[in-house]
Amino acid sequence: MNRPEIVPAYEFAGVPDAFQRLWTPHRMVYIGGAGKPASDAAQHCPFCDAQAASDSERLIVARGEWVYAVLNLYPYNPGHLMVVPYRHFADYTELTTAEAAELVRFTQQAMSTLRAVANPQGFNLGVNQGAVGGAGIAAHLHQHVVPRWSGDMNFMPVIGRTRVLPQLLADTRDLIAAAWPDQGRPGEGHAGTGQDEAGQDRADQDQAGHDQAGQDQADQ
Repeated sequence: MNRPEIVPAYEFAGVPDAFQRLWTPHRMVYIGGAGKPASDAAQHCPFCDAQAASDSERLIVARGEWVYAVLNLYPYNPGHLMVVPYRHFADYTELTTAEAAELVRFTQQAMSTLRAVANPQGFNLGVNQGAVGGAGIAAHLHQHVVPRWSGDMNFMPVIGRTRVLPQLLADTRDLIAAAWPDQGRPGEGHAGTGQDEAGQDRADQDQAGHDQAGQDQADQ
C-alpha cells in the first residue's frame, strides 16, 4: 500500500506559535447559512416545514394544540429548546390569548423536564425580535429555553468559539421527549388544529376592539 508523502511543516507558510488548533469543518454549514429561509414567506419557513414531518426527523420534543417544542439545531448548550407557535407570524404582540397561554405552559414544562433529565442550575428564557434583535429566523416567532450550568462559559466558547456537546441531538431529543409530561398531546405530523381558530380568534379580538372604539366615539 502506498503511503502518502509526509511533508515537513517548515516547507509551508506560517510561523509556529503556542496554540493548538481544533478543526471544526462541520461548522461551515452554519457559517454558510445552509437551511436559512430564502424569504420570510411561510413556504420557506423551517418552523412551518417541521410541523408536517416526523418528530424524530425534525427533533420535535412535544406537540400541543397551539405550539410545539423543538431542539435547536445549533444549541447554545445541551438541551437548548425552542417553543414555537404553529401559526406563521413574527411579532410577540400577535399571539392570541390561547397561543400565549400554551406557550407559557410549554416553557414551564420544558424547564421541569430539563431539570428532571439534566439537572441544570439555571435557565435563559428569551425571544429575539427582528434580525437586528438577534433572531436567526425572524419571520416566525419562537422562544428559547436554554439550560445553564456553572462553568458552561469556559475557555472553549469564549476563547475557542467552539461549543462542546456531549450528546448527539437525536439522543437528546429522545431523552427529553420520553420525560415530557404526556397530557394527551397530538401525535406526529399534527400541525395544530387551532391554527385556523387562532386566526379567527385574532380577527374576533380586532373586531371587538374596532366595535368598542366605534361605541366610544359615538358616546363622545
